[in-house]
Amino acid sequence: MITRPNHVPERLGLLAASAMDPFLTEQLITGEQVHGGVDLAKVVEPLPEDDARWAVEPLRGLVEDAMFEFREDRTRADAWLAPRIHATLRLTRREAADKRLWNHLALAVAPDYVAWRHLLGATANRPEPRIAPERFRGAADRQCFSRLWWAAELFRNGPDYEPVETACGNQQLLHTALRLELADHRPSAQAMVQLLKTGRVTAAREIDGLCVAISAAGATLIYDVIGPDISKDPARMRRWVAEAESAPPVGRHSLPQGPDEDPVPEKSVAALAACFEDLFVTAPVRGRKSAD
Repeated sequence: MITRPNHVPERLGLLAASAMDPFLTEQLITGEQVHGGVDLAKVVEPLPEDDARWAVEPLRGLVEDAMFEFREDRTRADAWLAPRIHATLRLTRREAADKRLWNHLALAVAPDYVAWRHLLGATANRPEPRIAPERFRGAADRQCFSRLWWAAELFRNGPDYEPVETACGNQQLLHTALRLELADHRPSAQAMVQLLKTGRVTAAREIDGLCVAISAAGATLIYDVIGPDISKDPARMRRWVAEAESAPPVGRHSLPQGPDEDPVPEKSVAALAACFEDLFVTAPVRGRKSAD
């Protein structure tokens, strides 16, 4: 397994996808050898030096702790790391939508974590272990770190990251829900988490069936009418971002606090959870026996 590069930058930067090609070598993709880091730094666009958010050291500390703590079960690292990445790297959605930031984090700062978390074992059709390149520079729901940040952003309940742990603890929900526009509706996201908590849906096939049913019904049902949300105050998010310089390091054994925003109305979550549960009853779930 590869180790961290010899040269790890002190600050995050912006790395264009086209500039990554020479460094996504066969040796890296197979988890055998990492780049040195010095040449990569030459093609990185720097971010403002007066912004504390771009410091690399807190992020390196998190990924190293995750690799140690979850060495026996790598998938569990997602639920632990997602809220802490979000609380450490305090981004606006506009900033988080810039893939160049995630490219740099994955390839320059923590390629060893990408390999540790996403190196796939050999199969009959793939004779050697490999890391899918999209884990370094892929879409938001596939890239190693952006998927965690966006999951935390969509599933947090105001400042409470506990629903994020639940959502990211289920790989199928994490993989599927990030592709749904519905996940950006806060009461709907919390309703899906509620069904997980109650055990109403658990298996991967059930998650798939539920998401298909919710998406299909969304053409005729207006979820923000069934479960209305309250208006968000953008000033609270701006204040949270601005406080990054004075914020203490996130805890390892307790969840951090997110932006000081109002939580989702409980009545809306309950209404949508009931609606989704009704949809799930008739959802096409592979392998589920039909009711008599």
